[in-house]
Amino acid sequence: MNILIDNRQDKVDAINLEELVEKVIKTVLEVEEVIDNVEVSVSFVDNEEIRKLNKYYRGIDKPTDVLSFPLAEFEDTYGEVEEIEEDSEEVQPIGDIVISLEKALEQSMEYGHSFEREVAYLTAHSMLHLLGYDHETEEERKIMREKEEEVMARLNIGR
Repeated sequence: MNILIDNRQDKVDAINLEELVEKVIKTVLEVEEVIDNVEVSVSFVDNEEIRKLNKYYRGIDKPTDVLSFPLAEFEDTYGEVEEIEEDSEEVQPIGDIVISLEKALEQSMEYGHSFEREVAYLTAHSMLHLLGYDHETEEERKIMREKEEEVMARLNIGR
């Protein structure tokens, strides 16, 4: 498994986040029983950079906490990635995650939990998007929330 992490901001201290993000990604893959010959790219950015990305890709001109860019195609069921070949030894990219550490810090203070907990949650949330989950409907939202909570519980990260 390859996890590529790029800190492209200097407004929030990112020390110790790499190990946390790697643990979250590995846990999501375990929960979803996805093989480990995958590659995920994670970029830490500030609010200005994520605002620009959000405007370009989603037409929303404001900062958001996390953006997910899946590279794999999915079958009709969650987490079953068609393009990942289980027998292949070649590492296969499944997508990119972009997290605004500035927004994560703001939200951690707003919600009254640690910054690390917020980054872990955003990573789990985004990984589930990379694996085909969404929250457009109430049913999808419920399923995704249960998966997020399972990942956070396995990591022993509470609110």
